Amino acid sequence: MSYSILTGEQIRAARALSRIEQSELARVSGLSLQTIKRLERFKGPIEATTRTVIALMTAFRSLGVVFDLDAGAGPGLRLFDAGQTQGSSVR
Repeated sequence: MSYSILTGEQIRAARALSRIEQSELARVSGLSLQTIKRLERFKGPIEATTRTVIALMTAFRSLGVVFDLDAGAGPGLRLFDAGQTQGSSVR
């Protein structure tokens, strides 16, 4: 198990922005529903393997959500449209 700068709060917020249920995130990411539920319970950085973090970030990117992992600005994410160069930031 490794630690990530991705937080449980970011995962919940990203899922809300993309308007999907936990079960849909599990399907899109290739992770189990139990894994999604476990990760969303974390307060702060999640404990997950690199493969799991990449699967989540890839799934959310396909749904139009990217994470802002700039530690100086605090954790955030943004919603984007593939046809646009900028998205709206959420912090």
